[in-house]
Amino acid sequence: MFNSPLISVIVLNLNGQRYLARCLPSLFIQDYPTFEVIVVDNGSTAEDGSVEWLKAHYPQARLIENGRNLGFCLGNNIGVRQSRGEYVILLNNDTELEPGFLTAMVTTAASRADVGMVASQILLDHDPTLLDSAGIEVDGVGMSWNRHLGLPAKDEPLEPQEVFGPSAAAGLYKRAMLDQVGLLDEDYFIYYEDVDLAWRGQRAGWRCLYAPAAKVRHIHSGTTGRWSTFKTYLLGRNKVWTMLKNYPTASLWRNLPLIIIYEKAAILYSLIFLHKTAALRGRLAALKEIPKFLAKRRQFNSTIPTYPVQLAPIKPPRLAWQIHRTIKHE
Repeated sequence: MFNSPLISVIVLNLNGQRYLARCLPSLFIQDYPTFEVIVVDNGSTAEDGSVEWLKAHYPQARLIENGRNLGFCLGNNIGVRQSRGEYVILLNNDTELEPGFLTAMVTTAASRADVGMVASQILLDHDPTLLDSAGIEVDGVGMSWNRHLGLPAKDEPLEPQEVFGPSAAAGLYKRAMLDQVGLLDEDYFIYYEDVDLAWRGQRAGWRCLYAPAAKVRHIHSGTTGRWSTFKTYLLGRNKVWTMLKNYPTASLWRNLPLIIIYEKAAILYSLIFLHKTAALRGRLAALKEIPKFLAKRRQFNSTIPTYPVQLAPIKPPRLAWQIHRTIKHE
């Protein structure tokens, strides 16, 4: 096997002691020889007991206590900044790794010099015969989704394939890529942050490979919960920000009518079926920050040579419940 570079595994935690109790054992029995584990605690309560449990049961894991919930992006970035590995793996606390996960991720990452990201095969914990994610995709109207969500895992290829990016629930990032394009955008707090990072990586010429041999089970939305008002708000806001930062100008103008149609559909779905204004409020909040995110776009373009990025085909119009399923990215 190749010389084993150090992997830094960052596990973000918030009141997830019950999840850590199954995640960390599956991590520390991995056969990969050189890795460090950094658990970043985002203000778990004494009632949850995550911090004391970690100190008692996993003193070999480096613990960073933030004291309060700093969000997914800043929390993970704090861990990344204090890590030492050539490769960084972001790992949700509500995951459980299968044997050989780390080896498969690094073997895939080392297969090509331009690989900056590796997506794992994420299985639904309640039914591990089905996929939660085989990487992420983004289409021409900015919709992001977990690739192959709900499809049978047995139908997956055996060899790595090129995809848009990894889900940050269990994704690998090469340090050299992060040094060039930056870390997770801390303005996002959570959601679409992995889409934005993958898009920046792709624009800088880095590629992402999907490693089907790197398997992990995931309790879908175990920590964050499903479809809260706050989540709906952030998904809408962060999607617009991601397009402002990354979408090619010519394609944006060409697809703008379709983008507007799909955005209206998402807002109407939230208003009519969820009885929430969060989707609308999120998009309005995003529009207020247009100058800030266009400035981020200009800064990136002025400092990093950029390359064309292939987006997935735009999906045809769907019924409201189907649009709801398509637009989510968790």
